Amino acid sequence: MKTAAIHLPASLDSIVIEQRTEPSIKAGNVKVRWHALSLNFHDYAVASGMMPTEHGRIPMSDGAGEIIEVGDGVSDWQCGDRVMSSFFPDWYDGEPSLANTTRLGGDSTDGCATEISIVEPKSVSRIPKNYSYTEAATLPCAALTAWRALVEVCDIKAGDSVLIEGTGGVSIFAVQLAKAFGATVYATSSSEEKMERLKQLGADHLINYRSDPHWGETIYQLSGGIDHVLDVGGSTTLEQSISAAKVNGNLILVGILGGLEANINLAQLMLKQLRIRPIAVGSREMQTRMVDFLETADFKPIIDCSFDLAQLAEAFAYQLSGQHLGKICITV
Repeated sequence: MKTAAIHLPASLDSIVIEQRTEPSIKAGNVKVRWHALSLNFHDYAVASGMMPTEHGRIPMSDGAGEIIEVGDGVSDWQCGDRVMSSFFPDWYDGEPSLANTTRLGGDSTDGCATEISIVEPKSVSRIPKNYSYTEAATLPCAALTAWRALVEVCDIKAGDSVLIEGTGGVSIFAVQLAKAFGATVYATSSSEEKMERLKQLGADHLINYRSDPHWGETIYQLSGGIDHVLDVGGSTTLEQSISAAKVNGNLILVGILGGLEANINLAQLMLKQLRIRPIAVGSREMQTRMVDFLETADFKPIIDCSFDLAQLAEAFAYQLSGQHLGKICITV
């Protein structure tokens, strides 16, 4: 079977397409044939060497496919069931812990960039009935992060205001989800073209953060303070995110694209009495609730383009260019 593997020292040039022996089914497990994958920044960080991994690691946390064989003792799944991966294969339900978030797909354990995998039954969930494999492959990381932030943590409702930063995968899903729940969306971008796309997706107020360096205060004045702020940049956006938020609002840290450290005005933070919650994706239980909702929602994932598995390095290079809007997918 065809498999993408990361050879050390890791870089995009060290991604190798190998021929490996198809694994045999084991009792208590299922065999999945992956049909589609999608890229996240975390996948790039592993593939490029920014995050350490093992020689020969199969990358990519997000995949969708079908069960082609069921091991003895498995009753939850049958052959032909359409499934997608979990970002944390051991986090089934409840709160996150060291035990259930240590393994990450495509990072500390093998991911989905292969034709066939043997996986534990609880490490996959069903695909929305009306979704293709490619559409479903966009969900396990980016969509679930947006879902957890807005629905599980913020308990979003009609009439709430939401600030969504940039046009990455989490941000696009967050715009779609916020509008589906009847919220007012404030969105930022540095690209006029991408701002127009955000408007088409339903964003109500658009701010170019490059031409307005104090965009947080601008948004605060426009909105009277944002109920739910999704911060994606960390060090490069956190100060403005705090400025935009209302007193007693929610500030959800969903990304660290700007770096791992940030200076915070503690006085401003205390005066606003914000509820700050860093999150990392979500559990299988949350993913199942999201799937139930998506089967009734009036939107589908935004997909920018697809590459073949053999073009995985090229797909990462395109991701790094920042030209895309929506998810970049891989056909296996």
